[in-house]
Amino acid sequence: MDKAVEAVLKEYDARMAEEHAWWDKNPGEAFANRDNMLLPVGPETAQLMTILVRAQKPRTLLEVGTSYGYSTLWLADAAREVGGTLHTLELAQKKSDYAREHIKRAGLGDHVRFHVGDALDLIAKLPGPFDFVLLDLWKDLYIPCFDLMRPKMAKGSFIVADNMLQPEAVRTDAEKYRAHVRKTAGASSVLLPVGSGIEVTRFD
Repeated sequence: MDKAVEAVLKEYDARMAEEHAWWDKNPGEAFANRDNMLLPVGPETAQLMTILVRAQKPRTLLEVGTSYGYSTLWLADAAREVGGTLHTLELAQKKSDYAREHIKRAGLGDHVRFHVGDALDLIAKLPGPFDFVLLDLWKDLYIPCFDLMRPKMAKGSFIVADNMLQPEAVRTDAEKYRAHVRKTAGASSVLLPVGSGIEVTRFD
């Protein structure tokens, strides 16, 4: 990781630490304002994804749920290393703009394509094939997103779905997603207790 990327990552880490401290002291207020918080995949999940990307060397990466760009930074850095391109989808323009500005300052702008709009509409329009996907948006959309992506997933591709174990409020949707994925022909899937819990699915 070069110095420009490290500098931006330190900013994210500082913001994440502040938000965690605020959440611990004011859980009710923090929950009500959660859309203004990073709510990132966290460093353990980010590092695992970059290991997968470096080993797989995907050409086309897709992030469904840019948010404020924490995981975008990690994936973009890995994409640059392997010569790939990351497409990242976000509903809120302000979040996409925030992420874009940080990606630019990290020197990774040439490796990321930002898309703003409804995730289902955007996935339907993107041609694929996708080699690596991070799925991290509202959990009730996981299954509809998966079904749209499935025909566009390349042989040997991966989908990493976050928040499979935490927070508890989304466990029902997470369990439905895992059950749905594991009934999919041509896919093998495993739950890993990394970060907030991730389901890693590989397509044969």
